[in-house]
Amino acid sequence: MKTPIFRVIKPGMQTTVQDLGRNGFREFGVSLSGAMDSYSLQMGNLLVGNELCEAGLEAPIIGPALLALTDVSIAICGGNLTPMIDESEIPLWKSMVIKKGQTLSFGQIKEGSRSYICIAGGINVPSVLNSKSTYLTGKFGGYKGRALKVGDILFGNPVIRRNRYLDNHLIPVYQKHISVRVVLGPYKDKFTSFGIKTFLNEPYILSPQSNRMGCVLMGPKVQHCGGADIISDPIPLGGIQIPASGQPIILMAEHQTTGGYTRIGTVISTDIPFLAQALPGSEIRFSETSLLSAQKELIENRRRINCLHMVSRY
Repeated sequence: MKTPIFRVIKPGMQTTVQDLGRNGFREFGVSLSGAMDSYSLQMGNLLVGNELCEAGLEAPIIGPALLALTDVSIAICGGNLTPMIDESEIPLWKSMVIKKGQTLSFGQIKEGSRSYICIAGGINVPSVLNSKSTYLTGKFGGYKGRALKVGDILFGNPVIRRNRYLDNHLIPVYQKHISVRVVLGPYKDKFTSFGIKTFLNEPYILSPQSNRMGCVLMGPKVQHCGGADIISDPIPLGGIQIPASGQPIILMAEHQTTGGYTRIGTVISTDIPFLAQALPGSEIRFSETSLLSAQKELIENRRRINCLHMVSRY
């Protein structure tokens, strides 16, 4: 029987249940979804002894207030939204026990933009297409296909774990000026040489219009040659579309599965979490890297996380 863990007192801005995403269904038009910052979610799960793919709560900008209905181990990772238990500030990147009757809440933003609340034993919501992730646009998955509301009850299999912490060298630093690496293509020939130079050398500002579908950027126009439209084709996480406006759009967790705008490049996988933690107004700069370098970094990142997970099981 599942145990009630938290009652939602305040829902926050858009608190949703997210895991590592809904793989294998994009050919049917179903978005990947999942955590915008997969690194923080995995580290939180590692700290509370869950499988890396277990679902947690993603809380952007304004965090929720949750009343504990049982004793359970939790960990808060990602952006620092000043997490508190009963008005006493608690550290990030550490696991701890919240007691029945205590309230987990959040204050002002100190760093980053999204906190991840991981709960030992996981969150009991239905798996839809092999994932617990909330797909907001499709209105399914997660908790009734939507963000949390006042009065919602979260269920799970609460577990008490020994307290753990993450070593400082594994904790990312989120900054207001962000440099992200991109692999250019597949439509590099659709841009002028000046347009590519502009893209790689000029700063762009993250627009308040950004959301889980994409990071909308504002800055110097990236020049096309021959127009911005193409025959729609599959688009990846991190793909950078350049519509006729010349303003880049970086496709994020809930991006559409196909698109008809030229793509100048793709942000490498290991830099996506830093974009996910950027606040509106942040400065974004792009630098070119090779596909081989991106692949090597991804492999090393996954190796490091898997090694940490193996060690945490003992």
